[in-house]
Amino acid sequence: MSARPRVVVATGNAGKLREIREILADAPLAFVGLDVAGAVAFPDEGDSYRANALAKARAAASQLGLPAVADDSGLEVAGLDGGPGAHSARYGGPSLDDAGRVAHLLAALGDSSGAARKACFVCWAAVAMPDGREWSAEGRCAGAIAATPRGAGGFGYDPVFLLPQHDRVMAQIPAAEKNRISHRARAFRALRAEILEAVGTAD
Repeated sequence: MSARPRVVVATGNAGKLREIREILADAPLAFVGLDVAGAVAFPDEGDSYRANALAKARAAASQLGLPAVADDSGLEVAGLDGGPGAHSARYGGPSLDDAGRVAHLLAALGDSSGAARKACFVCWAAVAMPDGREWSAEGRCAGAIAATPRGAGGFGYDPVFLLPQHDRVMAQIPAAEKNRISHRARAFRALRAEILEAVGTAD
């Protein structure tokens, strides 16, 4: 049996790498991280999820000579005028970790309630080929910001992203369930056919 074609997952975030592999687990491809594929010099990120995702995938594909997928995602909160948005991973400054960014977010919202705490996770996923072909797709997941962090799963803002229909935050739901309903799952599922077509393994 021939080896599955390799696709680089252009991220240094171990949580994202794990989720993307799980979301696309049924694809006949080997999704490899940068620890295996090699280091990539990424461009500076801007204010557009789609442009950021495409830039990361494009950089990995061109520098490593392999098909590459990437995503850019963020949290948009009504009471913060849609922030932190595309700057979610750097919210509060580069010295903060996930827990620090969550605390910074909660402090910014203060004792606001109701519509001000409505939120949406947004993700743009992208695939790029060494020959310059590229595709992208968007996924969204609506929710609200909880008053305090809960749960031990996920990463990023998952401990405070409340899913009202589940009465739980994202960090409290099993990984398999998250990878069906999350913004990242929706974006990569929408892109799955293009990934398979690009790599030449279309169903």
